[in-house]
Amino acid sequence: MLNPAIGKLINTYENRYDLVIDVARRARQISNRAEKEGIILTEKPVTLALNELAREKCDR
Repeated sequence: MLNPAIGKLINTYENRYDLVIDVARRARQISNRAEKEGIILTEKPVTLALNELAREKCDR
C-alpha cells in the first residue's frame, strides 16, 4: 500500500515535487537493474522505490 509510505515521506521533503522526482529516479534505477540482470519483479518499481525511500528517510 502506497499511502503510509507517502504520508511518512511527504513530511521529510520540502515539497511534493522533490519527492516525485526522487521516487521516479529510484524506480528507473530499480527497473533498469532488474532488466539487465533478468530479475522478475513481483512489485512495481514505484512501490519498491517508495518503500525504500520511506525506510531511508524515516529511520534517520
